[in-house]
Amino acid sequence: MAIQETAQIAQTVLDTPTRRERTKASNVRWIIRRNPLGVIALTVVLVIILTAILADVIAPYSPTEIHQGYTLAPIGTETEDGRVFLLGTDEAGRDEFSRLVHGARVSLIAGVLSVLVGTLSGALIGLVSGYYQGALDSVVQKVMESLQAIPTLILALLFVAVVGRSFINVVIVIGLVQIPVTNRVVRSVVLSLKSETYIEASRVVGCSDARIILRHIAINVMAPVIVVATASLGGAITAEAFLAFLGMGAPPPTPSWGGMINDARPYMMTSPHLMIAPGVALSVTVLGWNLAGDTLRDILDPRANRS
Repeated sequence: MAIQETAQIAQTVLDTPTRRERTKASNVRWIIRRNPLGVIALTVVLVIILTAILADVIAPYSPTEIHQGYTLAPIGTETEDGRVFLLGTDEAGRDEFSRLVHGARVSLIAGVLSVLVGTLSGALIGLVSGYYQGALDSVVQKVMESLQAIPTLILALLFVAVVGRSFINVVIVIGLVQIPVTNRVVRSVVLSLKSETYIEASRVVGCSDARIILRHIAINVMAPVIVVATASLGGAITAEAFLAFLGMGAPPPTPSWGGMINDARPYMMTSPHLMIAPGVALSVTVLGWNLAGDTLRDILDPRANRS
């Protein structure tokens, strides 16, 4: 009997959530109650991600397929063979809805890849320069300040004009813009962590600089880096759309929301939906990512949570 009672008590202890788990769960519930708009934004972001992943399944036609005889077809056009164009067709006879869905994939991939390039590069530079400081840190920060001094659009246009127009080049140039932002955030965190007692203790016991950076400092900069990356996604998607609008994004016939808006300008009065649909999709996506970044910051930043 005693053994059974002991086993039941042990199982109860195992099934009972720890204080830390209860605190995290209560913090998340509090943030959801305080910021329902952020929950909606996270839902929108999830829908956009699923749309990008399942674009081939959702889109009824290929985004590059030309439907002869149905140029600039109005919304809801139905052909004799049963094809339906939910948002009509563009000036080349391509299904607007299919291009809109596949445009979500292009925008999301461009945004995520560029933010990854900028965030990882900026975090690595910030870790090294902030930890060693000295002449290295001075030179690195001067370079970062120089990059920030150049307007984003000018830098993007110069880079694309020099290296050529391609999807990879667009990702690289948008990623370059993200490096100084992440570097500044990571460097400030590293400078504050260097004076902590456990960092000094690690040096005393003989830990190498690489071990200290990777095991003790890098783990503590992950939360602010995730927040910066999430908040930067909206700006990266906007930058990709802007470059595509100027004709310097991914080359046609790749569907891009910015390129779709640019192509629809001559038909703004006769077929306004060709410009409105990608414009609304772009606005909702950017707003969703920005609000989601604010919500994620509230969750990951202990200072934003209740005591």
